[in-house]
Amino acid sequence: MVTDKQVRRLMKLSQEDGNIAIVAAKAGMSENTARKYLRSGELPSQCKKERTWRTREDPFETVWDKIGEKLEENPGLEAKTLFEWLQRECPGGYSDGQLRTFQRRIKQWRALEGPAKEVYFTQNHSPGKLCESDFTDMSSLGITIQGACFEHLVYHFVLTYSNWETGSVCFSESFESLSSGMQNALWELGGVPESHRTDKLSAAVQRLDKEGKEEFTGRYQALLRHYGLGGQKIQTGKANENGDIEQRHHRLKRAVEQALLLRGGREFSTRGEYEGFLRKLFDQLNAGRRDRFREELRTLKSLPARRLDDHTPFTVRVGPTSTIRIKKNVYSVHSRLIGEEVNVRLHADNLEVWYAQRRIEVIPRLRGEGKHRVQYRHIIDWLVRKPGAFENYRYREDMFPTSRFRMAYDLLKERSPERASREYLKILHLAAKESEAGVDNALRWLMDGERPIKVEEVEAIVLTNQRIPGPTAVQVSEVDLSVYDRLLTTVEVSDGCQR
Repeated sequence: MVTDKQVRRLMKLSQEDGNIAIVAAKAGMSENTARKYLRSGELPSQCKKERTWRTREDPFETVWDKIGEKLEENPGLEAKTLFEWLQRECPGGYSDGQLRTFQRRIKQWRALEGPAKEVYFTQNHSPGKLCESDFTDMSSLGITIQGACFEHLVYHFVLTYSNWETGSVCFSESFESLSSGMQNALWELGGVPESHRTDKLSAAVQRLDKEGKEEFTGRYQALLRHYGLGGQKIQTGKANENGDIEQRHHRLKRAVEQALLLRGGREFSTRGEYEGFLRKLFDQLNAGRRDRFREELRTLKSLPARRLDDHTPFTVRVGPTSTIRIKKNVYSVHSRLIGEEVNVRLHADNLEVWYAQRRIEVIPRLRGEGKHRVQYRHIIDWLVRKPGAFENYRYREDMFPTSRFRMAYDLLKERSPERASREYLKILHLAAKESEAGVDNALRWLMDGERPIKVEEVEAIVLTNQRIPGPTAVQVSEVDLSVYDRLLTTVEVSDGCQR
């Protein structure tokens, strides 16, 4: 077969020598072939005709009209589903080995006759016009804090023109997390873009009727007004409309993964250390965007005089159980407040309890719904007076501040079931009055020494500040090396042999 290279050589040689026989021999082809290519002036690849005919019979030709009808009625049907239907309609007519051929036919139909596919339109971004934000789940990265898995989200904020980004750790897609994260980002940015776009976050968008009419929530509108931001939301299921932030989610997680590999570990001593790690990573990611970021800074609007409060206020009455209910979760307050109305400020990570213009409690916020956080110090004064209520108390598990307290209660139950609750509650009362850590240490000392658990013993240790060796203070006696010498001495046995 003559190649393009040979014909190019032929044409070049023909310009230098008019003898066709010599030129054809030098190009490595016959005279007739040389004359053909010199007359046409085309290369072999240009002379090749595209094949438009089948080389074998189409096995689906007789049934393709039915297949076409099915596809026109429902273009979403998969090729495998239609092939299995075809096998049922024509028993023995088609084998499993023909599935791949059928899939190619379906693919060709979709490309030539099927419905038009969704088109994504590349957008031009202008400096200072638009910012996007969303929450992304970071739990898959396996971050641990003091050995415990740290399941969390990151509120992620990005400018669409320069791709400058920042973020903050949070634990739910609540309005408080949205408000705190957005305000942190804007104040770190030092200015305000024209518009903010988000997806259909329940914290920002509410559905008004069954027909699907939606609008921003009142709190989110107030947040936008405070900063002079225009609000935009994407269509349901159209994440591509929030494309910049969705792509940054992917790239952020990849960058975090690589930074963790360089760091050589995913363990952090505190949440603050992990947040510092993220802050350093954001600085590194933004370092290459400085030129476009400076363009954005010149177009940003000024920040307002102050931040907007990023908490949700509640006014609730403390019930007879010494608890309040906030967002379908139960929290305890001191029993002194039973019957009183308290003001609660719900933040992204905690809630503050206020009474008589004083903040009297800061409680970590529970994640999810139907949970409870009952502090034994709030109710122990009366629980110790009603020990019979302890056994079936709904929130009894919250009355064990550490695992050692639970172990002490179980030991008391084994030795004296009828007095276990009374004795344990006295120990818990001592922890509330004196020192939880001191009581925990005393319980460890008594259990390690297999001594009986008694409130008098615990109280004596705590009140006298008795020095107790730490759990790692282990004494190892000196090894007697003569034992090994005796092992090496020979022993004469009954058969006269020495061993």
